[in-house]
Amino acid sequence: MASSSLISTVNSYENYIQRHGTDESVINAMVEASRIAIKSDKDTQYGLSLSNRTKGLIQAYMLNKTGGTIWDLEKYAQQHEKEYKLLDLQYDLLLLESRDIFESFMLYLERKRPVEERFYQPRINPLRRVANGIQDLADDKMDELFVNCPSRIGKTSIVKLGFVWYGSKYPEKSNLYTAYSDKITSGFYDGIIEIITDPTYTYADIFPENVQTRLITDGKDTTIDLIRKKTYPTFTMRSIYGTLNGACDCSGMGVADDLFSGIEEALSLDRQTTVWGKFDNNFMKRLKRKAKLINMGTRWAPLDVQGRRKALLENNEEYKTRRWNAIIIPALNENDESNFDYPYDLGYSTQDYLQIRASFEENDDMASWFAQDQQEPIDRHGALFTTDNLQYFKPEDLPERVPDRIFAAIDPAYGGGDFVSMPICYQFGVNYYIVDVVYSDCDKTVTVPEVTERIAYHLRKYFPKTAEVHFEETKSTEEYRKLCDEEWKKLNVPVNTTHDPAPNDISKKDRIRNHAPDIKNLRFLERQYRTAEYQKYFTNILIFKIEGKNKHDDGIDSTAQLCDMIYGDRRIRKTVIRKSPI
Repeated sequence: MASSSLISTVNSYENYIQRHGTDESVINAMVEASRIAIKSDKDTQYGLSLSNRTKGLIQAYMLNKTGGTIWDLEKYAQQHEKEYKLLDLQYDLLLLESRDIFESFMLYLERKRPVEERFYQPRINPLRRVANGIQDLADDKMDELFVNCPSRIGKTSIVKLGFVWYGSKYPEKSNLYTAYSDKITSGFYDGIIEIITDPTYTYADIFPENVQTRLITDGKDTTIDLIRKKTYPTFTMRSIYGTLNGACDCSGMGVADDLFSGIEEALSLDRQTTVWGKFDNNFMKRLKRKAKLINMGTRWAPLDVQGRRKALLENNEEYKTRRWNAIIIPALNENDESNFDYPYDLGYSTQDYLQIRASFEENDDMASWFAQDQQEPIDRHGALFTTDNLQYFKPEDLPERVPDRIFAAIDPAYGGGDFVSMPICYQFGVNYYIVDVVYSDCDKTVTVPEVTERIAYHLRKYFPKTAEVHFEETKSTEEYRKLCDEEWKKLNVPVNTTHDPAPNDISKKDRIRNHAPDIKNLRFLERQYRTAEYQKYFTNILIFKIEGKNKHDDGIDSTAQLCDMIYGDRRIRKTVIRKSPI
């Protein structure tokens, strides 16, 4: 525990900061106090709180003096071959923290490397989310972690660093990594050796006791021991098809990384079952009760290994006490912007991903886009709609006259994961164009104004045209329609609203299936003219499947409701099973 004299001294530093502000002398004093707390008084918790406070002081001081950050100063220092005491103090703090804080370990580890050649610092956004997840495992706040991101963005590299960091903290524990091939596990093995031994890394400064003796390595079995040779090595890398039973053990951290070789294997139901058996019967049996687990890789299908594992955690009563988290970072965010547009031309720009998506769409393989890049695996069996069997239009294709009819169907919701979906349709003769859409999971304070203003916008274009809006409502969503009615009255736009509950003589899926030919006759905006909101709505149509579960079906359901407005119930037929006359 920190001594009373140290605590009193730190309090005097804080009083000094309140009276005189922050300067380099008090920063230096706070760094020394952090060192005493961690190294001398062995009070890691108090020491880490001091070091975190001191890093905040450094950042505030830099912002006040230069308008930049400490990392801007480091970049300038490298470019001009200069040294700055403040930068040294920042790294002193990171070294103090690096055995206990994973992010500090990564930042200090690459201190000697040019900024643009580092792994973590340029990728800190969004990979900090993964770093925090690994930290939660190490701090025993979590038992299991899923990491799902597109390929080539650094997910394996950051997990490799976490694997090394955790194993270095606890070298007597055994840690196990598995992937689909020996080539992948061998590459992981080489990467660990590089991190520990390459002089461009500062591993020896952080864990000097682990390098006092030479690493004990076995390239054939891909094992690495720290400090001494053990029955179960510190690090073992083994293919999911390799020898796991009896030869491997995991009392520390287990990592299952990309257990399928590619799309063909991952989409085979037989292979899914085989690989799940290897994972559950071989790999998982190697993990001791307190071992931590990271599942990572491309999500290919709902019933891939990660999907089955998540289903266990979510639905099985026996797993209710297991603490887990899924970090899912798609290629494009909700605004169709890249999550991985790193500096120094690393990662992928928004345009890169838009081109990749366009290529998938051109090949009518949006399911692969959602799986590989958006981390939304789709069951390809039972899909009703593809990009090839739907129709499209450009804005200039619309006739230059007032539409015969402006109408919309709305599936109301109050947020909380459910989407308000309202496709807006123009009718010209026998053709129907989905010209706009409201598709949002925000609450009613956001969506009611969106719904009412969007309809008002289209009516102003064709004044004095009247719009028809149909609400499929329940008692709980009746208020939503009334709020919209009130807003349209305030806006003084002519809207005729109707409302009905969902039909009780046919399921939602059957209604959608019955209206599938009608939906295929609707015209949707071509991709380049869609807003991000329209694209999300259109995506919801593409990913809907008759077989299995649909996470969200608000977009396709509201489109089926729209077809009810066009065709009435002539397409809807309740299935009746009759007795055979024979």
